[in-house]
Amino acid sequence: MSGPLLDDAARGDAPANVDIDVQHDADQLPADQSEHRDAWAAYDPARQRALVSHCFRQLRLASDVELSIAVVDEEEMARLHVEWMGLPGPTDVMSFPMDELEAGTEDSPTHGTLGDIVLCPPVAARQAAAAGHSTEDEFFLLTVHGILHLLGHDHAEPEERATMFALQRHLLTGFLGRSAPVETMQ
Repeated sequence: MSGPLLDDAARGDAPANVDIDVQHDADQLPADQSEHRDAWAAYDPARQRALVSHCFRQLRLASDVELSIAVVDEEEMARLHVEWMGLPGPTDVMSFPMDELEAGTEDSPTHGTLGDIVLCPPVAARQAAAAGHSTEDEFFLLTVHGILHLLGHDHAEPEERATMFALQRHLLTGFLGRSAPVETMQ
């Protein structure tokens, strides 16, 4: 593969302070989750790091900004969804901001702890199938969506949604070198 996806990783630009914790290896899923093997296999930490690096540069976040990404099963995501949002069932992505950062400028990049993003492969795979794009593209979409939430963006109101989704498409298109995948909303 060539293009923007590997250019970031090849240059070694991936942020040093991105911690990725994947709950299950696709080849060692518990038996009751084996039907989700392809969803878990679609998550590639190296490509996710390259995407985060791209977003950090575009949003003027310093390389010392800290971000954690957890990739969890539906049971864990459902637990978090109830605990933090009061909503039943698993969701696709959750974001937990820490220092309430905002995008920086070229002269004044942002420093601090961005927060945590939690992704759920089975939910992402279902959404990707419904939207007609790959599960990997869905992970890219959800990761950028999570980063933007950590930076204070929201989509509750039509104007906020238009602003957030335009920025999301811009970041994804720049990273992928092609049109961004269609937004999915659960």
